[in-house]
Amino acid sequence: MAAIPSKTFYGSSRPKYGHGKISFSRAEELLNAIANDSDIEELSDGEENDPLVGEFVSCGATVEQPPDDSDSLSDSLSNAAEDADSDYLPSDADHISEDSDSDMNEPQHKKKHGENDKPDQVEQGHGAGPKKGFREYWKSAPFNPIVVPFQGGDEQLVERADWWPADYMEQYIDAELMKVVADCTNSMSLANSGRSLNTSVEEMYHFFGVSILMSCVPYPQTRMFWSNALRIPAISDSMRRDRFFKLRSHLKVVIDNDVPEDRKTDKFWKVRPFMNRVLDGCCIQARPESVSIDEQMIPFTGACPFRQYVPLKPNPVGMKNFVLASTDGIVLDFEVYQGSKALASQVPDAEGLGLGALVLRRLTETVHPGTKVYCDRFFTTISAVECMLEKQVYLTGTVMKNRVTKAMQKLPSEKIMKQQGRGTTASVVRGDGKLCVVKWFDNKPVMMLSTVHAEQPEDTCQRWSKKEKHYMTVRRPSIVREYNAKMGGVDLSDRMMSYYRMSVRTKKWTIRMLMHFMDLALANSWLLYRRDNQENGTPRKGIMKFLEYRMDVAQVFLNKCKVTDAEEERAHRPEPGQRFRVTPIPNISVRTASAGHLPEVANLKNPMRCRLQGCTGKSRVHCLTCNVFLCLQSGRNCYEAFHTG
Repeated sequence: MAAIPSKTFYGSSRPKYGHGKISFSRAEELLNAIANDSDIEELSDGEENDPLVGEFVSCGATVEQPPDDSDSLSDSLSNAAEDADSDYLPSDADHISEDSDSDMNEPQHKKKHGENDKPDQVEQGHGAGPKKGFREYWKSAPFNPIVVPFQGGDEQLVERADWWPADYMEQYIDAELMKVVADCTNSMSLANSGRSLNTSVEEMYHFFGVSILMSCVPYPQTRMFWSNALRIPAISDSMRRDRFFKLRSHLKVVIDNDVPEDRKTDKFWKVRPFMNRVLDGCCIQARPESVSIDEQMIPFTGACPFRQYVPLKPNPVGMKNFVLASTDGIVLDFEVYQGSKALASQVPDAEGLGLGALVLRRLTETVHPGTKVYCDRFFTTISAVECMLEKQVYLTGTVMKNRVTKAMQKLPSEKIMKQQGRGTTASVVRGDGKLCVVKWFDNKPVMMLSTVHAEQPEDTCQRWSKKEKHYMTVRRPSIVREYNAKMGGVDLSDRMMSYYRMSVRTKKWTIRMLMHFMDLALANSWLLYRRDNQENGTPRKGIMKFLEYRMDVAQVFLNKCKVTDAEEERAHRPEPGQRFRVTPIPNISVRTASAGHLPEVANLKNPMRCRLQGCTGKSRVHCLTCNVFLCLQSGRNCYEAFHTG
């Protein structure tokens, strides 16, 4: 029989999983199949009785060569066995005959021949993600996701019939919170300086009412609100300037000496009670079907250990706040960023998740199954999508190219899409049919990923052409239309807050945080007020603008402050060793230069002493030009004597 090289017949590739080790008897059978016309003597009684088999299988030793007097057939048998040790590839017949043995010894994840041609398919359940070892692949096919119907109710958690602006504001800022602020401010002032500020709940309302009014009429400097030329009576007559600055510098919402146990983990413990009260007001609002998640900056440029820098933001420096908002701008939940470790401690099963996935899991704790979440490329990853699918929440957002590299291989390049023109769209679907990646070319390629939207149905939109200097009609996929319509909730809230922000110049980050969340409460309450009035059919002219709404809330806060004369005198009494500032008397040349002095009768409960030297009477006349108080006694006119020198 002609000799056939073993590598030619059996193949040159080494089989997987350690197959190819055979005994003499098995090699005999294979050679019998080759040489059907010759009778081959059986050299072994069986594998179980062959001593070389155990040595071959257990330690992988080389098969011993037969003696020199063996015939050529025995030589070829020995060579065939030696070649089979390294080059044998089991045939289909071997697998079929050895199924019972392979099922016992082979691990469960190893597949039979022909089963690895396709990746593992996952169950089509709504919460099931890819199995361990899933080989991701993408294909061009129609996207038909299985979406759970939205299970949230349309009813309001709080009945808001016939509410006034102050009632909407009470959802976020109430008297109990103001009492906490007043008590902590008094306690800390007493501990630090030995004297209490003697503030009250009404004065705290008064302080925030003045701050809101100041944001409606911005001046370059806060002191201008009390100046003679630019004073605003609603502010200057309500609270004295020094009292306002003193309250603002001593404002506290916790007692610093009562350090909480989680101080090391919670960096914002100094303002946590205020933040939690505003957060409670956000959480009682009804959850809609479509929400958006984005970053929000709390502007602050002073010294702060957890200050962030986010480029391309209107206020790039400050504290970062992750916000969940509805499509009409109402904030539903938020989480101030203080590190990924602190965020991971609040999220169950956080191991292996990135920052974007952690934020999504934290902010979607209160949403209903079937909710559609829209976010930007900072949050969109494959792992984040899988986490949301486990909760039956469907994610849509822009995505970076390096996060969907396998999908990018199936999509046309930027050069090809640019040649095809604006409006060109291409999409691929993951093998399990749960993810879709869409690439749309506008001015440049836009990559989007979704578990609920795809390319169809397309529509058209107007885009400006720099080259042709006019608007042109461009085809737009469905995923882009839905994203643009429902992603702007957080941006709308930011824009409303930026119109009349309480921008106080302070070096304390705690004051900046308190003012920010007061602005957030005002913006949220006005958006609720406007939506309720629109749903009730109120005419547009009957709905207050945001500026009018803020002024109305400020007026309500100011009316809650009823300070008696005795309390006001005690609050503004000079401290021991401190003297009132004395107004200097104008020079005689000023007093007698002209007759343009404007007197007014001063209606004072406690008349001041006459400023004319030698007079002991009480003043009743105020000269506006000289800013002095003079008296009119019988037989002597101090006002005339003062101006005649």
